[in-house]
Amino acid sequence: MNKGIITILLLVVSNLCMTFAWYGHLQFKKWGWFTNATILTLILISWFIAFFEYIFMVPANKIGYSENGGPFNLFQLKIIQEVITLIIFTFMTILVFKTDKWNWNYLAAFVCIILAVYFVFKK
Repeated sequence: MNKGIITILLLVVSNLCMTFAWYGHLQFKKWGWFTNATILTLILISWFIAFFEYIFMVPANKIGYSENGGPFNLFQLKIIQEVITLIIFTFMTILVFKTDKWNWNYLAAFVCIILAVYFVFKK
């Protein structure tokens, strides 16, 4: 498997962890988890989950970075990460958290993101 694909797969896993770390605790009451947890408890749970985010994010950036033999420069790595973040967040919000429904403006935002990817990879 090439370094570009490995980088993207690691970023996907990292962003799944990140979404749960940053936003999952907002769903705990709905799921019946930690209903009486203090803010400190929620912070510690989020940090624990975020630890796994970094386990995947750091190698993804190390493998994917052009100065380490990867295919992407820093701008490209960041844009790829942001696109993955927004895609994962959107699907998690709609399918897992079930807090929102798909709207036309989300599609418009994705078109803008795709344009950002196009421009950052354009030589």
